[in-house]
Amino acid sequence: MRTLASLALVLSLAACGGSSTPAAQEPASTTSADEAPAPTADIVDTAVAAGSFTTLVAAVQAAGLVDTLKGEGPFTVFAPTDEAFAKLPAGTVEALLADPAALAAVLTYHVVPGKVTADAVVSLTSATTVQGADIAIDASSGVKINDAQVIQADVMATNGVIHVIDTVLLPPQ
Repeated sequence: MRTLASLALVLSLAACGGSSTPAAQEPASTTSADEAPAPTADIVDTAVAAGSFTTLVAAVQAAGLVDTLKGEGPFTVFAPTDEAFAKLPAGTVEALLADPAALAAVLTYHVVPGKVTADAVVSLTSATTVQGADIAIDASSGVKINDAQVIQADVMATNGVIHVIDTVLLPPQ
């Protein structure tokens, strides 16, 4: 549980980063994405560094998915914050931690193969997760993944991208 929260925190903190260069100093043809420094940490380490994903990081560790998410990728992770995990019914996280197969299914339902940045996400209506089921994407008012609101997009990592969400995604049964 702490690991999941750590991952969520890392993803949130990484998402908060920005350029300190004033926009007036940017050449007209350069976008802020072009000026962003290259990421130096993988998805897991980025999540840990953020500090708002301790439950997510703990769950990733409990499910044995750390090496996978530290792998080459690329991956797109829709990362729920610690607050998102806190919204689950009492006992849900503990039950998942006690059932590694169910935990892995929930966690891999938050991962889409490839690097899908915000500009691509908004043109999609669904995506197939590593878990195998599709997630619904609605960009009509902000971006929602199923019932989760994306609260920070494009947290870049060396092996993919993290989009921070406010609700844990549960795969269809």
